[in-house]
Amino acid sequence: MGGSWLTEDQGRTLPDLARRTIEMALGTGTLAEGGQPTGAQPDIAPWLEAPGAAFVTLHTRTGALRGCIGSLAARRALVEDIRANALAAAFEDPRFPALTARELPDIVVEVSVLTAPEPLSYTDGRDLLTNLTPHVDGVIIEQGWHRATFLPQVWDQLPRPEGFLGHLCNKAGLPRSAWRSGDLKVSTYQVQKFSEANA
Repeated sequence: MGGSWLTEDQGRTLPDLARRTIEMALGTGTLAEGGQPTGAQPDIAPWLEAPGAAFVTLHTRTGALRGCIGSLAARRALVEDIRANALAAAFEDPRFPALTARELPDIVVEVSVLTAPEPLSYTDGRDLLTNLTPHVDGVIIEQGWHRATFLPQVWDQLPRPEGFLGHLCNKAGLPRSAWRSGDLKVSTYQVQKFSEANA
């Protein structure tokens, strides 16, 4: 989105866009005249055509994760990124079986639009801890071919920075203590989160 935040009215349309994309893939969506999903605008708004990076997260109504796939860099139009990641979260997340039409009514869709990641300078593990802002920063770590990210929402489950970083290292296939060495490449980003649960 070029660094600009979306309005609440704009953001509220994003989970619906993701859901309709999944519905069409499952064959449960309905088409209006002209081949558009019912309720969709025939012309895509300019702000959706601007480059953007987003994560699409699927939860059950009990709060259990059911899929989460996203992009860290804005390499395509936001509308295309959301559609592609909605399908990937529903059908290609390796942690879960493909979503079924029977499950979809019990799924809550969440879309997070990311700012561009910024490199974080730090000297050692202690310095890294003090430079992170819990519940605000999404974090990317990299070392060689090891790479992983946690969205800011993960702070809700892992509120202690040591635990957050340890689990993130584990996700990247590194020892949980790898963040203490000062050898990781670390970047941070922020998100705007829009969820059906808050609609």
